[in-house]
Amino acid sequence: MTKTSEKTCLECGKIIKGRVDKKFCDDWCRNAYNNKLNSDNTTYVRNVNNILRKNRRIIQELIPAGAETAKASKAKLHQKGFSFTYFTNTYTNKKGATYFFCYEYGYLPIEGDYYFLVKRKE
Repeated sequence: MTKTSEKTCLECGKIIKGRVDKKFCDDWCRNAYNNKLNSDNTTYVRNVNNILRKNRRIIQELIPAGAETAKASKAKLHQKGFSFTYFTNTYTNKKGATYFFCYEYGYLPIEGDYYFLVKRKE
């Protein structure tokens, strides 16, 4: 009879009982290990997504209920915390104007530090 080596949990170091290919003693250790492993990558992504959602919310609030468009000054957008650095995609229309979108809400720079705000039609 050969003695098998005991495997230990990758997170806490406890001896693992059960299946041969088991790496963690329980779900908590598995989740903790994977959260630590992915924390550097997910922190950046989470922060960018928070900015994008905030931008979307700001544009949504500035477009009146029932309307599809609005106009807002750069100062008003900055005052509400809008970040022009991040957007999900761009759209260039036939006239060559480039709209910047945060999900389905977008903005187009127009004259005099103003922005034309739009909601994309589904």
